[in-house]
Amino acid sequence: MSSTTTAPGALATDLPLGEKVQLLTGAATWTLRAIPELGLRTMTVSDGPIGVRGTGDDGEPSAQLPAPSATAATWDLDLQARLGTLMAAEARRKGVDVVLAPVVNLQRSPVGGRHFECFSEDPLLTARLAVAFISAIQEQGIAACVKHFVGNETETDRTEYLSRIDEQTLREVYLAPFEAVVDAGVWTIMAAYNGLTREGVDATATAHGPLLNGVLKGEWGFDGIVMSDWLATKTVVEPALGGLDLVMPGPGGPWADGLLSAVEDGRVPESVIDEKVARILLLAERVGALSGVAGETVPYDPSGATEHPTDDDVVALLREAAARSTVVLRNAGPLLPIEPADAATRGRIALIGHNAVEPFTQGGGSAFVTPPHVSEPLAALREAFPDAEVTLHRGGATTLGAPLAPTELLTTPDGEPGIRIDHLDAAGAVIASEQVPDAASLWFPIDDDAVASVRLSTVLALAAPGRHTIELGPVGAHRITVDGVLRAESDARVGVEVVLNSSYANPASVETHVDVEAPRAVHVEADLQVIDGESYGRFVRLHFRYRAPSRSIDEELDDAVAAASVADLAVVVVGTNSETESEGWDRPNLDLPGRQNELVRRVAAANPRTVVVVNAGAPVLLPWLEEVPAVLWWWLPGQEAGGSLAAVLTGAIEPSGRLPWTLPADHRDVPVPNGLPVDNIIDYVEGVHVGHRAWDRLGRTPAREFGYGLGYTEWEYRGLELADEASGAEAVLATARVTLANTGARDGREVVQVYLSAAGDTGRPVRWLAGFAVADVATGSTTTVDIPLARRSFETWSTDAATWTLPTGTYRVAVGRSSRDLRLETALAVGG
Repeated sequence: MSSTTTAPGALATDLPLGEKVQLLTGAATWTLRAIPELGLRTMTVSDGPIGVRGTGDDGEPSAQLPAPSATAATWDLDLQARLGTLMAAEARRKGVDVVLAPVVNLQRSPVGGRHFECFSEDPLLTARLAVAFISAIQEQGIAACVKHFVGNETETDRTEYLSRIDEQTLREVYLAPFEAVVDAGVWTIMAAYNGLTREGVDATATAHGPLLNGVLKGEWGFDGIVMSDWLATKTVVEPALGGLDLVMPGPGGPWADGLLSAVEDGRVPESVIDEKVARILLLAERVGALSGVAGETVPYDPSGATEHPTDDDVVALLREAAARSTVVLRNAGPLLPIEPADAATRGRIALIGHNAVEPFTQGGGSAFVTPPHVSEPLAALREAFPDAEVTLHRGGATTLGAPLAPTELLTTPDGEPGIRIDHLDAAGAVIASEQVPDAASLWFPIDDDAVASVRLSTVLALAAPGRHTIELGPVGAHRITVDGVLRAESDARVGVEVVLNSSYANPASVETHVDVEAPRAVHVEADLQVIDGESYGRFVRLHFRYRAPSRSIDEELDDAVAAASVADLAVVVVGTNSETESEGWDRPNLDLPGRQNELVRRVAAANPRTVVVVNAGAPVLLPWLEEVPAVLWWWLPGQEAGGSLAAVLTGAIEPSGRLPWTLPADHRDVPVPNGLPVDNIIDYVEGVHVGHRAWDRLGRTPAREFGYGLGYTEWEYRGLELADEASGAEAVLATARVTLANTGARDGREVVQVYLSAAGDTGRPVRWLAGFAVADVATGSTTTVDIPLARRSFETWSTDAATWTLPTGTYRVAVGRSSRDLRLETALAVGG
């Protein structure tokens, strides 16, 4: 790569003002502007954090990782780094420079829609995992974009509400992960949709000068770019002066329309623009997008990147990650693991549950990717237990909506496979026609501005006698007919707001029932508005779902119980689905969808060897937890779902996960039951007592506490001492040296957790996480791990002094297997 002596900052001032301003708005939905004469190529961004989708133009699948709430359960920084390296390799394969990940907002309420996209309810665990992930990505010359800055823990009315967080809580809890990743050198940060009310000042996240300019860029020294969330920026001057650097997406938008004139008439100094441009050029230099410029940062050479792993390596890593994430919540007997040679597995294994038939591998929204394959539980268990007869039984549907209309049942009115799309002008005349192959394709762009609406026409074959259900979910103004009969009509037009609030992903359905005695076909027609998505472009969206006559849930439940009663082992997979966990909306409750609790209890009553596997990214209530022999929390496991489950059941990989959040036993006990805005304000009234801290403060008993996980062996904590005690001036005040022994019959992995408490200080949490380490120990062996206790873990934020302070006194240092299973403790005197 060629170089000159011109640094990005100097180069920024040499550009014409018009080009500077243009550089501060995206070129398109996923790209930044290029300046060829400067040697600046286009930079591409892509959604994460479950995979790298790319721009969607290449049609290539993406490696689908377990959800972040799953990988967080490993508490394993090395594994997190390996996943970051894979993400970087995927980004380079897809021509992506910036991965919009990770999310470091906290899981303040268990019903938050993007709970599965976040790491933890704990700021320290979140920060440590995020740093490992980001560092690995950026070592490969790919930028990470941490989101969403800040106080973005709720999806309901997410573009409108203000988060009210007191200064101490903001610093100690919600800003803490952001501060950690800035210290680690993150290159980009995304501002949140929501605003913040702080010190009596209300502001949007994209225009909060005291935070962006004062704290982030000033106090912390962040030298990267702050980009907006998509279409979050509404005004010109306030965001420009408030610290925002890049408006996404483009083209168009408030800065494209008005920033140049704001500079020319003096409302925004040109020096402010120069600083933003310099930051963007520095990012370009870091990712190798700026040739011919050499500053203090050496441009990244793509030839030095780690080679993309083989498909087999990707499968092995993702299977390991999903298996290691799995948390053993209960294991009476112990029933698990089950050796494939066990006599009991040479007979029958009944695999049961809607989520066993269709595993929920990823949550909905911007994290969604299309994987190269999904390892199915049935095939994986048949391979893992070759001497057993493995049968599959759904046990009743758990989704409210019907599945997508099957491709093989759809033909156009002309008899061709699929659905005909007529493009209509404002007078209703057909301009052009096309065909789409299936119901999954009913979200498509409209490039011709003359197209005012579209008409979808298809013939649906109804083969079986009985009641057929057709569900059409239109987005925007529509007119729907079935066999010429008007079923729904609306002239209520929608715009880009359906993208921002994600309602396009979950529209209300128009349901039609057709009773059939003999096979016949019905003609389905829908006239739909073209939605102006602004920078997202013009598009049309329709959900087309269909359910054929089928057995009742009662019949399916009876069949599943009957299969379990004659099986040697029953494996019941329960969980959430795409209707419950997604960006764009929060869950109304913590209940498992459908009649899954009934299914579990009936199967467990029929078979004393029952394993329940929970396929969910966020907490759900498990009222039968103490009634079944074995329970595994399997998360949203990604593309290697089945393979990871088989590895866990057989013990090929130990499920060594520990809960990164608290599992409630009763929804009435949840400290923050919903976190929803009231009068457009979300009040963080619990202060620093978030997650497990609140459970401890309120004295409530969860189903399983933060940090809980049994694994497949037994542990004995034999010693705790504090080494390297310091006067308090250093970054690390002490190191907890913990000796532990694997006293079980299997090699195992332990997550050693260190908690602090300060006696008599009622303003602080009852206890708080201060450090952790993962230890692999052979059966019968002993090991010692050192866990540094950072000075910051002891400090509190003084609002009056506007600085961190170190309270003197004696601190209790406790170590153990979870926040409430503390095996050893000692005292540490600080200051005085």
